[in-house]
Amino acid sequence: MTTTALKEPVRDTSPGAAREPRRRTGRIRRVSLPYLLLLPALLLELLVHLVPMAIGIVMSFKQLTQFYIRDWGTAPWNGFDNYKVSVDFDAPVGKALLQSFGITVGFTLLSVGLCWLIGTAAAVYMQDTFRGRGLLRALFLVPYALPVYAAVITWVFMFQHDNGLVNHVLHDQLHLTDKPSFWLIGDNSFYALLTVSVWKGWPFAFLIVTAGLQNIPRELYEAAALDGAGMWQQIRRITLPSLRPVNQVLILVLFLWTFNDFNTPYVLFGKAAPEAADLISVHIYQSSFVAWNFGTGSAMSVLLLLFLLVVTGGYLLLTSRGRRASDA
Repeated sequence: MTTTALKEPVRDTSPGAAREPRRRTGRIRRVSLPYLLLLPALLLELLVHLVPMAIGIVMSFKQLTQFYIRDWGTAPWNGFDNYKVSVDFDAPVGKALLQSFGITVGFTLLSVGLCWLIGTAAAVYMQDTFRGRGLLRALFLVPYALPVYAAVITWVFMFQHDNGLVNHVLHDQLHLTDKPSFWLIGDNSFYALLTVSVWKGWPFAFLIVTAGLQNIPRELYEAAALDGAGMWQQIRRITLPSLRPVNQVLILVLFLWTFNDFNTPYVLFGKAAPEAADLISVHIYQSSFVAWNFGTGSAMSVLLLLFLLVVTGGYLLLTSRGRRASDA
């Protein structure tokens, strides 16, 4: 009878085998460290943005009025009735929302277009070296650096009917109007709001375009000048095509900021904005906190969110296709 001895498994005791688990552990730590550092920001984002958004969506399906504001969870379920009221454009609520939406679209297109045009023109002009350029750049950024409330309140005083600076210049000094105008009521309120929005927003476009111009080689302009290209041809053939990626992001950001702007019209006109300057952000605020119909106001907010998501997705799709077509 023979017996077979049990052999223990052979262990690799070489220094390389001992270092392998340590390397794997170090690799895992290096990979997981960035996600751990992002975790507090993600939790704050969830707390500040996503949780209120989810609560607003739930509120849009409830008949939430001032009678249930103490405990909004007890408000009766309303289904899609709030959305039906909001999109019923033959009824007063839907008709007012549609009119506010049209005013907001026109205001946003004009404001974004003027901000981009003025900011791009100023950035191109500031590319040349001249005396006092640094001081002028600092002055250009003042409207963007000022707090919104302080800047808009200053414009409120400037738009005053009797002693405002705007009427003093246009009527008393330049004699462009027959009589002092009311800028904060009536149809002129739209132009007052547009003026403040452009004044406040174009320095951001100037800053972004200036940063984009730094990446364009000066040799391209020198070669174009040697070939006989003038200033407008250089802007058309070199500057604008080179700034296309920057402008795509800039226009999208300006559009979202302007379309959702609440601080400027609220500080400029107060709770009751004139009909000509009834932006959709203020309109939703009035429907919620003035009319005390939080369910309908939440439904309007959700519809606005869906609209902006569709516009943003379509814009990104179109710009990505254009980028691929230009690269092909």
